[in-house]
Amino acid sequence: MFSPYTITERWPASNPDIIQLYTVDTPNGLKVAAMLEETHIAYEKHLLSFRDDDQHSAEFLSLNPNNKIPAIIDPHGQDGMPLGLWESNAILLYLAEKSGRFLPHDRHARYETIQWLMWQASGPGVMFPQFGFFFTKEGAEWEDKRPLQKYRKETKRLLTVLDQRLSDHTYIMGNDYSIADIANWPWVRALIRPYEAQQELALDYYPHVRQWLNLCLERPASVAVLHP
Repeated sequence: MFSPYTITERWPASNPDIIQLYTVDTPNGLKVAAMLEETHIAYEKHLLSFRDDDQHSAEFLSLNPNNKIPAIIDPHGQDGMPLGLWESNAILLYLAEKSGRFLPHDRHARYETIQWLMWQASGPGVMFPQFGFFFTKEGAEWEDKRPLQKYRKETKRLLTVLDQRLSDHTYIMGNDYSIADIANWPWVRALIRPYEAQQELALDYYPHVRQWLNLCLERPASVAVLHP
């Protein structure tokens, strides 16, 4: 069934009849795990090790040539054939369509949701980890603080955009939780843990974001992936 993907030889499936998730518990990895929990789609989780460079192994590259997590194999794709898929937001879209949940059926609302999905991919998904690198990792040791200042400014700008959106929306798309929320909350959470940048970014200045984040974190599916 999985013959095109030698990844299953290194990380064999206990139940090859359900979705196989290859991941690490980073924000992008948490997105897909949370979506699977929300939709109650059966899946099997395989944890990779960045320390062991698993994402660059030939087996992982057989599924994702871009050597990034997460990636999935669905043995029952929409055409009845196994489907390998990577890029976290593409996987969110696929799972939303497969389950019929967390993506509006109304065309206007659907594309607005996808708009926020793309915003996450090009905004927080790029800028937040850059900020995190220069604030907490090797970049924090650089004498030149201009990169930190640049990414801190852009991170705060993006938080302002999100806070304005949430000022009159319970969730990004209104009263209904969607893949726009699932894509975004793991990256906003990362500013608190592991980056511990609450004071650096003055997160209390974004009350709507904080309220929304708490709602997202309280969901049983979020609890399940954060505290397995």
